[in-house]
Amino acid sequence: MYQIDFAQPIHVYFVGIGGISMSGLAQILLSRGFKVSGSDRSASELTDRLSDEGVAIHIPQAADNITSDIDLAVFTAAIHPDNPEYIRIHELGIPSISRAELLGQLMKGYEVPVAVSGTHGKTTTTSMISEILMAAGTDPTLTIGGSLPSIGGNVRVGGSRYFVAEACEYTNSFLSMYPKVGIILDIDADHLDFFKDLDDIRHSFREFAALIPEDGVLIINSDIPELPRFTEGLSCRVITYGSSPESDYHPADISYDSWGHPGYTAVVRSGFALPNIPAAEQVQLSVPGEHNVYNSLAALAAADVLGIRRSDAVKALRGFHGTDRRFQVLGDWDGVTVVDDYAHHPTEIEATLRAAGNIPHGTLYCVFQPHTYTRTKALLKEFAASLCLADTVILADIYAARETDTLGVSSKVLQDEILALGHPCHYFGSFAEIEKFLSANCQKGDLLITMGAGNVDTVARDLLAKGCSC
Repeated sequence: MYQIDFAQPIHVYFVGIGGISMSGLAQILLSRGFKVSGSDRSASELTDRLSDEGVAIHIPQAADNITSDIDLAVFTAAIHPDNPEYIRIHELGIPSISRAELLGQLMKGYEVPVAVSGTHGKTTTTSMISEILMAAGTDPTLTIGGSLPSIGGNVRVGGSRYFVAEACEYTNSFLSMYPKVGIILDIDADHLDFFKDLDDIRHSFREFAALIPEDGVLIINSDIPELPRFTEGLSCRVITYGSSPESDYHPADISYDSWGHPGYTAVVRSGFALPNIPAAEQVQLSVPGEHNVYNSLAALAAADVLGIRRSDAVKALRGFHGTDRRFQVLGDWDGVTVVDDYAHHPTEIEATLRAAGNIPHGTLYCVFQPHTYTRTKALLKEFAASLCLADTVILADIYAARETDTLGVSSKVLQDEILALGHPCHYFGSFAEIEKFLSANCQKGDLLITMGAGNVDTVARDLLAKGCSC
């Protein structure tokens, strides 16, 4: 694998530079004096921001974009061998590495790299830890899988001590990392276009845990089934958090305010051996849902490991209002509260809709856009069951993302599954039809959530821009 000498800046070309992680890595290299250029299929807010900073962006991707002065190419997992730039880069013999390999090489240059993994909750937990470290004045370098308002984007370039990054399991990219502190939030069946099955996913998470060195720490959710499979035989220290009082960290006395924001007592197990750690601490969050109690417990444990004062950590957690597209309240639409959420897996959908249940409302409408044919087919019944937590479900067409084979599945098939459960569900082939249905049916006091990892948030933003006659 090509090894970058970060003391000797070169010209790096990013194929797929508009991705949330790729754009962040491009910004970090740019800050270090590297010449950065790249391409994507279409322009976006992220590519526009890089262009404003002097990065040459090519839209669309084409062989002619690849020039002989490029020293290194970086690919995302979405780039396939038939991509014209991929072909041209290999024809010219330009060295190349994956996005994950670049992230791993960057991590090695920091004293304390922190990697946040798990099938769900990575962006939120990474953001919580980021806010804690910034509140404590540690000047961290951050790369986040979503936009964090306090840093104006998804990346922050700081000092050389703390580096906090999301560790995504897709294509085993997190196995290219070098964490000193690793976090495993949960392990669920997902990305089944790459992994064979849940057991294959578990195997990869065990390998991730084994990356942590002897002087490092693994923080892991004790509610994960077969927990010893991931912890036995590790050379690093293991710290657990979860619902059981036997965990090193667990919550007590959970309650909710009128917006569904939980407050709880963070309890540390008696005899837990970290210096100067309070046995109990009151925590108030400003993001909704019980799932965020556990995300914040993981962040609190990380803060304790990193030596951050509890008062700084608790204050930062209270001041954290979420990242973009994670139960993001977009506005009031003539008395209808409009929320957008990135949930695209049944577990995430259930967590989001249960969080909505803690907020006073009339009818709960969920506009869901499934993400990829593979995921939709593999988890069809689970999607149907979780979506039934909304009062009324509205389905948009599947967002194909990187896929071209429909596998015989569609949103109409998902609608049939939901209707078979005796639950109201509507399918429309365009966003315009969805907006027309919502305009005719939503009433003051209702709660509307647009949900999915595609572009379904367009529906919410259009409605808010147009106003309505509710």
